This record gives sequence, C-alpha cells and structure tokens, in this order.
Amino acid sequence: MEIKTTLKRTVSGSSAVLLVVSAVVGSGVFKKVVPMAESLHDGALILTCWLAAGLLSMIGALCTAELAAMMPGSGGEYVYFRKIYGRFFAFLYGWANLVVMRSATVAALAFVFSQSLYALLPPAMVAGWGSATFVVKVVATLLVVLLSSVNYRGVLFGTSLSRVFIIGIVAAMLLFIGYAYLGYDAAEPVSDISGTAVIPSAATNGFGWVTAFFAASLAAFWGYEGWNNVGYIGEEVKNPQKNIPLALILGTGIIIVLYLLMNAAYLRIMPVEAYAAMMATPEKIAAVEAASVMSGPIGGAVLSILILCSTFNCTNSTILLSSRIFYALSKDRLFLPFASKVHPRFGTPANAIVLQAAWACGMIWMGSFDQLTDLLIFAAFIFYGATALGVLLLRRQHPEMERPYRALGYPVLPALFFTFCLALVVITIVGSPLQSLMGLGLIAAGVPVYFYFVKHRGSSAER
Repeated sequence: MEIKTTLKRTVSGSSAVLLVVSAVVGSGVFKKVVPMAESLHDGALILTCWLAAGLLSMIGALCTAELAAMMPGSGGEYVYFRKIYGRFFAFLYGWANLVVMRSATVAALAFVFSQSLYALLPPAMVAGWGSATFVVKVVATLLVVLLSSVNYRGVLFGTSLSRVFIIGIVAAMLLFIGYAYLGYDAAEPVSDISGTAVIPSAATNGFGWVTAFFAASLAAFWGYEGWNNVGYIGEEVKNPQKNIPLALILGTGIIIVLYLLMNAAYLRIMPVEAYAAMMATPEKIAAVEAASVMSGPIGGAVLSILILCSTFNCTNSTILLSSRIFYALSKDRLFLPFASKVHPRFGTPANAIVLQAAWACGMIWMGSFDQLTDLLIFAAFIFYGATALGVLLLRRQHPEMERPYRALGYPVLPALFFTFCLALVVITIVGSPLQSLMGLGLIAAGVPVYFYFVKHRGSSAER
C-alpha cells in the first residue's frame, strides 16, 4: 500500500507576515508611478491613488482573513470557493491561476528581473549575445527554473530565502526614503504633492476624470497584487486560525505605508512631468532615474540592484506560495494526478512546482510584461470579488460555523469591495474588449478540462 506524505506545519507567524510582504513588493512600486503620472499629472492624486488601491486591498485582505481562518487548507481561495460555490467554480479558480494569474505573475516578475539585470550589464559584454528581447527571455526562464528548484527542496528553505531578502529590501527602501527627505536638498520644490490637484488633461468632464483615475488605479493594483498568496499555504502555517489573518492584515498594512513613503520620495526628487515623460522611454525605471538625480550614477546603480533583489525575492515567494493551488486541485482529483504528490524527502508539492515552472516559462516566451500584467489583474479581480461575496453568503447560509476571525466592517466593507471588483471587471471589458476576451477565453478553456476529470474521477470511484 502506498504511504501518502502530507505537508507539514512549519511556517511561523512572523514568517507568514514576511511572506505577504515578499509576495507583493516586486516591480510595481519602482515602475508604476510613470503610467500614473501620465494619467493624472499631479502628485497629490498619485498618492491618493496608491492609498485608495491600498485600502481596497486591505478590505480584500480582511475578507480573505475571515475565510482563511475558517478553512486553513492548501490552495487558499480554492478551498473557500469549494465550500461556498462548489467544485466547478473552485476548479475554474485553480485553472485560472495556472493559465492566467499566478503563472503570469511569476513570468512577469522574472521578466522585470531579467530586464533590470540586462540594463546593468556593460553594452560591450552583451553585444554578441543576440537581441535584447531574446537574452531577457532566456535569463527570465533560467530564473524561474532556479527558484523552482529552490522551492522544490523545501518550504523552510524557500521561506528562509524570502526572509533574508525582504528584510534587506525593506531596509534599503527605508534608507532611500530617509535620504530623500533628510539627506537630499532639492534646489527648488519639484513636487506638487501638497498643492492643489491639477485636473488631468484627459479629464475634460467628470467621466474623463474618473477614467484617468481608474487607469492609474490599475497600475497601482499591480503594485499590490499578491497580498492574498499566504492563504495558499494554509496547510503549512502554524496556528493558522491566528497567524494567517495576522499575516494578511499586518503584511498589507506594512506594504501600504512603504508604498506611500516611496512614492512621496519620488515626487520630492523629480517633478510629476518628468515621470510622465518616461512613457516615451519604457526601458527607464522611475526609481532608478530618481536615485540617479539624487545620488548620481552610483545611486542609480544601487537602486537597480535593489530592484533585482526585489523581483528575485518576489518571484521566489510567488513560486513557493501559488504552487499549492495546483497541489490542492490534484488532491481533489480534479487535475493531473501527479501534481498531488508530496516529495517524501523534502515535504513539498514537488510535481506541482515543476508544472507551474513549465507553464510560467512558456508564458515568458508568449508575451510581454504589460500583456502579462493586464491579463492577470483583470482575471484576479473576478475572483477577489467572489471572495468578498463569499463572506456575505457564508455568513447568511452558515451562521453556525466557527469564525476565529470576523472581517471588520461587515457587511459594508465586503459589499463595497465586491461592488468595486465588479465595476473594475465591467470597465475593463468595455475599455479593453480584446484583452478581456483573451483572459475569459483562457479561463473558459478549463470547462472541458473540468468535466474530463469529473468523468475520470467517477470512473475511478466505480472501480
């Protein structure tokens, strides 16, 4: 008889908090001020946008925390959706993570890491390596393979790597912020963050202003993407009823404060118009340009290295956390059976990690950074909305269930978050129908896959 190896609870509360921060702080905080400046043309509005996106993410974290404390299993929302909506919707969530959301996040982060590394190398060194795009994709693929190998060997190894990196990354960000305010003496005020908001040029009426703010918000939401990932390892967190809600809320709060301070520092160093102008030069990174203005080439190089470390760490955390979704699907016999195998020596969902790595590498070669992020944000908010709605439904349908943590602001905040997610999805479909249909098509491709595995599952049960 085959002895089944199960996942072990080895992740502490403090490690879970750091994993939330690690899974979020990647490239967005260093890059996304550029499209936001191009949309809004005002520092106060940019900071308001970051704050609004952060607060909405916090409401989402509160909703997820209630469900995670009730059902702390591997797979996060897959487990909650299975209870609330049934296996079919839960499967579509897991499938969407494989073909769109989590795999695309891994690919996009690896892509940015590779771009940043390529930009740091002397031109003479890379001259004979082929086209820049080819080299960037090769390096991104190698990074995914390397970090998947790290997480293949154990969750403690992966979390330890993330812990070391994120502590160093946050310390470096705080040094940058401190120097921007205490050590850098701007010759003249360069930011309008405390002045009267300038209405964006695109906003000739009320609807135009909303459109501009919404476009900027999409950029901010990419910066916050990943706050829910710690729920995926619910089966491996110690005292999950307490530690998962704590990690979600405290980790998201830390990220909001960091992002506001970083963007305020950018706006102190350079005017908003300078960031907006960078839309014409997409190879430039806002944080690197700001550091170069503040501290010269050395400052720019230091920030480039910080971005390398940040995207490296965020890629590692995302690989570690999201592979558990595919493990949970397979354990329910709704996916490839080999993905439910736990490595007998390392205690990891090793085959699920390999599967995720293979698909993420494929996505690196299929799309660009912007295509990947646009797809995953649209798809993610379909399921974020389902989480908020799930809190409302479960409270009504099963009031008797034990709730170690209850979402603050119920029912107003979950209803508000669900309404926002629904509006974002509808506006995205209207504004970018082709991109939206591509995302919906990839998710819908899971329908025949689901019925195939359901049929196969039934046949296996009969035997």
